[in-house]
Amino acid sequence: MANKSDKVSQLLEPWSDLKGKVVFITGASSGFGWDFSINLARAGCKLIVAARRVDRLDALCHLINNNFESTTSNAPLAVPVELDITSDPPVIEAAVQNAWTAFGNIDVLINNAGVRGGTKTTLDLSNDEWNRVFKINTNGAWLCSKYIGSRMRDAGKGGSIINISSIDGLNRIKGTGRLAYGTSKAALHAMTTQMAQELGTHNIRVNAIAPSIFRSEITKGLYEKKWLKNVFDAQVPLPFYFDAQVDPSLTELVRYLIHPASKYVTGNIFIVDGGNTLAGVPIWSSL
Repeated sequence: MANKSDKVSQLLEPWSDLKGKVVFITGASSGFGWDFSINLARAGCKLIVAARRVDRLDALCHLINNNFESTTSNAPLAVPVELDITSDPPVIEAAVQNAWTAFGNIDVLINNAGVRGGTKTTLDLSNDEWNRVFKINTNGAWLCSKYIGSRMRDAGKGGSIINISSIDGLNRIKGTGRLAYGTSKAALHAMTTQMAQELGTHNIRVNAIAPSIFRSEITKGLYEKKWLKNVFDAQVPLPFYFDAQVDPSLTELVRYLIHPASKYVTGNIFIVDGGNTLAGVPIWSSL
C-alpha cells in the first residue's frame, strides 16, 4: 500500500505513473535516448527503442526487461527496432511499421536521434557535412513524425510528439563552427510549431525540448575538462548546473509531455539550460 508521501506525490505529479503508454524513441542506444528509456520504463511505459547499433539496443532492452515489470505477463517491456535515421523514406516507414506492430499502437514519439557534426566555419563547411547533419537532425525527425503521425491520426487516439532539440537552435545564442547544427535545430523548432498547428486537429500534440549540455555517456569526456566548470560558473545563473543530470532535469519534462496533464500544451519550445542562454553571448565555440 502506498504511504502518505507517495499519495501526495501522485496528486502533485500524476505523470510519475505512465503505465500502458507506448513510446517510440529514436537514437536510444546512448546519451539522452538511453536515459529516457530507463526513466520511462521505471514509469511503466512500453518502449520501442530505435537506433543503428542493434547490439546496444539489445543490451538496453535486456537491462529494462530484467529490472522492470511488464503489466502484461510474459510480454517484454522494451523491444528493439533497427533504424538508420539517414535511410530513404521507405526504409524509415518500414521501421515505423515494425515499431507500431510491436505493441499494436504508439502513443508517443520522441525524436531524439541527432548529431552535432564538426566545427567548421561557414566558409570551410562542406556540402556533405551540411547534408548529413540536416538529414539526421531535421529530415529524420520529419519522416518519423509523418509516418507515426499518420498512424496516430488513423487510430483516432491522439498522441504526443516530442522533438529533442538544442539551445543552439535558439535565436538568442550563436557560436562559431556550429552553422549546420544550429540551423538544423532552428529548423526543428519551426517544424515543431508548424506540426503542432496541423496535427492539433487530430489531437496530436507536438512540443520540443531545447537543452544545454548535461552529464551523460556522450559528454563524459567534456565534463572531464578542467576549464568547463569555470565556464559554467561564469555564464550559468544556477550554481548547481555543473552537476545537472539528464534524469530528472529532462526526464521529468518528458514525462509531463506524455501525460494527459499536458493535454493543452502544444507548439512550445521548452528551454532547459539553467539560464545559460540568458546572456545571449557565445559560450562554447569548438565542442
